[in-house]
Amino acid sequence: MEKYQVLDWLTPGALGVNLVVEETNTKVKRVIKQVECIDEHQANEALEELTPLLKLQHTHISVCQELFITWNSEISSLFLCLVMEYHKESFQNVIEKNRAAKTAIDSKWLQNMLGQVLDALDYLHHLDIIHRNLKPSNIALVSNDHCKLQDLSSNTLMTDKAKWNVRAEEDPFQKSWMAPEALSFSFSQKSDIWSLGCIILDMASCSFLDRLEAMHLRKCIRSAPDSLSRVLRTMEERKVPDAKTFRSLLPLMLQADPAERVTVRDVIQLTFLRGDFWSSSTALVLHRQEVPEFIIDVLLESNTASIFEVMQSFSSRPEVQHRALKRLLRMTEDQLGLPWPAELVEVLLVVMKQHQRILDIQLCACALLLRSLGQALAQDPAATVANAGTITDALLSVLRSHPAEEQLLITVYSLLSIVASQGLATDELQRAGLFEDILKRLDSLPRNRDICIHGLSLLWALLVDATIVNKTPLERAPALVAEVLAAFPRDAEVAEAGCAVLWLLSLLGCIQEQECAEVVDLLLQSIRLCQDRVVLVNNAYRGLASLAKVSELAALQVVLPRENGSGLDLTQETYQLYRDDPEVVESVCLLLAHLAAYTEILSELASSGIQPLVAEIHGRFTSSLELVSYAASVLRALEAAAQPSSEGGQ
Repeated sequence: MEKYQVLDWLTPGALGVNLVVEETNTKVKRVIKQVECIDEHQANEALEELTPLLKLQHTHISVCQELFITWNSEISSLFLCLVMEYHKESFQNVIEKNRAAKTAIDSKWLQNMLGQVLDALDYLHHLDIIHRNLKPSNIALVSNDHCKLQDLSSNTLMTDKAKWNVRAEEDPFQKSWMAPEALSFSFSQKSDIWSLGCIILDMASCSFLDRLEAMHLRKCIRSAPDSLSRVLRTMEERKVPDAKTFRSLLPLMLQADPAERVTVRDVIQLTFLRGDFWSSSTALVLHRQEVPEFIIDVLLESNTASIFEVMQSFSSRPEVQHRALKRLLRMTEDQLGLPWPAELVEVLLVVMKQHQRILDIQLCACALLLRSLGQALAQDPAATVANAGTITDALLSVLRSHPAEEQLLITVYSLLSIVASQGLATDELQRAGLFEDILKRLDSLPRNRDICIHGLSLLWALLVDATIVNKTPLERAPALVAEVLAAFPRDAEVAEAGCAVLWLLSLLGCIQEQECAEVVDLLLQSIRLCQDRVVLVNNAYRGLASLAKVSELAALQVVLPRENGSGLDLTQETYQLYRDDPEVVESVCLLLAHLAAYTEILSELASSGIQPLVAEIHGRFTSSLELVSYAASVLRALEAAAQPSSEGGQ
């Protein structure tokens, strides 16, 4: 602070105190924002997060000049200091001046300023930088026709709850520009869009709403969209310039759910391409990337490095991204650098995030991601998925953005199954409501076979290793799986996926007593239809064993005589088919062990000729302690049941 002389103290901001200073040597005015930090760790963390902002270069962004940490010995506090450009006027001054005069802001001026703000915000979001603190006082007026975004904040500072709560009590005006999710300290590019929507709303309504009314409106629209509709109607009635455009734009920017909110590129499209807005700055952002298509085609016919460069250079042009993705899909594994081309995965995630609402881009990107991860795991099943959390977030966003697109849904379910099958992010997926989403789609009519298969596979991947905290969403799962199996009675793939899920549901205790008989019948039917599918057979017998262990009704249903043979007859058939497969034999023997625990069923076991089969298993698989144990328990039960009858005969 030694090289600066303090000239004035400005109104405190949301996070700190702003000082107008003068550089001792150059006599240039600056603003120093002093943010009090809890400790040195917080100060260093914020400093590290803000340092990259020093490198920003944009005509409509006020770049931070310097960052440093200082100790104030008088109050024994540590301060992070941000040295910024000084500008006397901001959008706040313009709004207040027009509000006092009860006049609308000049349309051409507003359009030009909005274009400059969108240009700057598009630049930041392209670099994956979030402003976090967008409000009229943070859009400085360099001159009458030139503005700059200023006071970009960091996640470390903006999530300091104690400081925010104190500021909110002192001045509720500070928080009124923040998006609903930002109030819970969750920031994204969509949070900036909400704040910009509030700024536009304030500028457009300043001729008939006073400062307090405008603040209450911004708070109200978070939970009551009708309040926005009313003020937009008032704009049209009062003939506010561009009211028609604002009426179509602002409801899209001020959606309470961030997933439903438009992007900065969408705002540009709605105002400066489809609408009649004009701004020299927005014309630049819209046209600066125009390159003849044949040049792009030549670049895209090169190697992956060249294609990635094209994608990064034209990141805001969806048609270029789509063509690049289609070109990548046509390339061979060697050309793509499979398996595990880390750069490809990173590029895909960026494209998916930036063009979330464009279906063709999401379809191509997800297909490439599936090809990449699938190929990698095929070559090395023990490999782990990198960036699992980021991939999961991207895929969940895709589901929310395109809930009715069946082909995209199938690919996303496949990708989530890969992530979940490795035990990654399963708890996060549960908390995101994926159980409910899968079951809702299984319940839809008419049922899509592929969605059913991939939905059941994903359900299995989520259940197999996850810690199930809340089983309530799974209460209707057994009935829905049963309906799906009944809808595709002779489909082996559906049966295999369904049997796997029913087995896990039985282990988790999610199958009610009244459902046991139907589930047992479905498992037996699936085994009869698909005896050649070892995974299905194994999972079905595990499911039967799990049900028989806890329910005598289920056990009786297994041995119940049927026209096509009882479950015990089927068990003997399965053993003869898989007598050399220890895993299947163990599942069969486990079922028999649980059946033998019921006295009423022992006579059925004895009369069906099971004892010689179990004795054979006991003698053949001596190296498997579990198998020998199961077989021995069945033999003991059968011998004990036969003992009294034998003595009576003598």
